[in-house]
Amino acid sequence: MADIITRPEPAIAQISPTAVRWTRSECEALQNAGVIMYRFELVDGIINNMSQNIRHGILVRLILEWLFATFGARFVLTQVTIDVRPEDNPTNAPEPDAILLTRPAEELSSNPVPADIRLCIEAADTTLSYDLNTKARLYARAGIPEYWVVSVNERAVHVHRSPVEGTYSEVFMFSETQSVAPLSAPNASVLVSSLLPQTLP
Repeated sequence: MADIITRPEPAIAQISPTAVRWTRSECEALQNAGVIMYRFELVDGIINNMSQNIRHGILVRLILEWLFATFGARFVLTQVTIDVRPEDNPTNAPEPDAILLTRPAEELSSNPVPADIRLCIEAADTTLSYDLNTKARLYARAGIPEYWVVSVNERAVHVHRSPVEGTYSEVFMFSETQSVAPLSAPNASVLVSSLLPQTLP
């Protein structure tokens, strides 16, 4: 049985009142001008470098292998920009490591929106606290029904469900000896250890 996690609400990081919060359109202009020359995502107005180390890359590959085999590649996207709630969209352009869609990707004509997403997954190597707090709040505010954080160092999966008023009301942690399934596909369970590298670089 999964452990029920009752994390205290984390303190929101304090940002200087004179700090510049970037917008999607400003970041696009910076890219076009050659100022930003690396992969990034925009979260809460902050530009995050999206470079990967080998551990993160392997973790993402294992997650995708399970999603492709279980649901079919047409229903899975990786590291593409999604839209969140309208109030957050101007200063947020997150790129989850994997999303499971409600319909084939070919039917989308623009960025996936929360109604298109059955399951959102982040792979955590060096970003665990960020993924469990900042990203979880962003996805909960958007109403994404289920959000997983696959933690390579803990060898566990943190499962967030039932967003209510900007917070996931149900949070569970599954260890590597346990199995977990998406709420939308209860028969599609996966052993947590199969999502994790057996040896680490």
